[in-house]
Amino acid sequence: MRTLEPRPGEHTNLASSATKGLAGNRSARRAALRGTGSLALVSAAVQATAKAVDQLRPLRHPPSGVATSHRTAGAAALATAVTLETPRLGAALIPIAAGIAVSRLRSGAHTPGRVLADAALGVGIAVATCRWWPLHRDEPADSARPKLPVPALPSGEGLVVVVNSDAGGEVPADVELRTLLPKADLRLCEAGEDLHTVLRQAATQVQARGGALGVVGGDGTVNAAAVLAVDNRLPLAVFPGGTLNHFAADLGLPTLKEAADAVEAGRGGAVDLGRITGNGTCTYFLNTFSIGVYPELVRAREARERALGKWPALAIGLLRVLADGAPIDVTVDGQPRRLWLLFAGNSRYDPPGFAPSYRRTLDDGLLDLRIVDGKHPFARTRLVAAFLTGTLARSRVYQETTATRLHIEGAGTGGDYSRDGEVSPAADILVLDKRGHALTVYLPAPQ
Repeated sequence: MRTLEPRPGEHTNLASSATKGLAGNRSARRAALRGTGSLALVSAAVQATAKAVDQLRPLRHPPSGVATSHRTAGAAALATAVTLETPRLGAALIPIAAGIAVSRLRSGAHTPGRVLADAALGVGIAVATCRWWPLHRDEPADSARPKLPVPALPSGEGLVVVVNSDAGGEVPADVELRTLLPKADLRLCEAGEDLHTVLRQAATQVQARGGALGVVGGDGTVNAAAVLAVDNRLPLAVFPGGTLNHFAADLGLPTLKEAADAVEAGRGGAVDLGRITGNGTCTYFLNTFSIGVYPELVRAREARERALGKWPALAIGLLRVLADGAPIDVTVDGQPRRLWLLFAGNSRYDPPGFAPSYRRTLDDGLLDLRIVDGKHPFARTRLVAAFLTGTLARSRVYQETTATRLHIEGAGTGGDYSRDGEVSPAADILVLDKRGHALTVYLPAPQ
């Protein structure tokens, strides 16, 4: 671990921060993913239609309208998909899509009826993606509002921040933070160093001098810092520096700049922690806990998510994991169960279904439970069919509920459990519950 000092030329490096800001915009990324998925579906639909026409009326050449239909429908799908996620970006694409449609008319390639049909196809496919991947607006959770006094630290004075060396980007996190909070004490956890040791040293310093503990990293890194912050009764400043940053996003802090503003203003509140007790030890989760095939499903989805988008990656991962996996036998609250998976979220997640993505509140005192039952005949086939057709809520193999406490026996024989993306061996008896309002965090200004 080394303390980070300002380096010559760092401020000039921040000229590329605008590019990073775009890459860090979650709604823009979702818009791009939904648009890409919609285009792929349009291409598949148009090609399938062309093949059907060929079979019904064999031709020496492919139908002349296929390429132009693809352009018209694809432009409509892209503009619609982007507009659904980010209306401001969509406003720039709608005139382009309209221009492509008009050019088809002026060139005589299509009749008005054909252009309208192609545009309707594109719009319909883009809207249909919401059935599998519901829309999400970038709003902080309801609990992410100033409720507790926390130290206001102008320029970061009194803040000790542990920066995971893996946290980077076009502008490294430590470089950007040095500009945003020049008086903060930044500690870089180098590759090979023990993160928990570096965090403990930072927490000890904050206890001695006052101020706050900060952390830059993904959800696993933030989890380790949160445990220390709770144990030492310290406010925690969460700076997103991982791949997905679910916890920071649900706090309403998707960028380093917004987290730094919260630290300087001294806005804070308290959120819940999920708790796991087993073998006489206690651990916490900020986001999710799971047993069964879900840990493997998370790995399979994340391996494909950047390229395919969340719901296509989830669908492919689900097929692969269920094909190779097996249900586990456990006892849940005294009832024997055969389960493909059991998912527990720290507070209720949206949307309903098999792709929980975000939380509207982080202090409701509840565990969000999603369970896939393995005792029904053809359970995995029925699960996949229900997921792909958007009828999961009515499937007998799938259950959604909430609880304040859960007692699980036999988890150790089923293998591992997943906690905030980290996989650990499961004890034979696990108890899940909540520590309400246990963690004090810096929060964004009310919107």
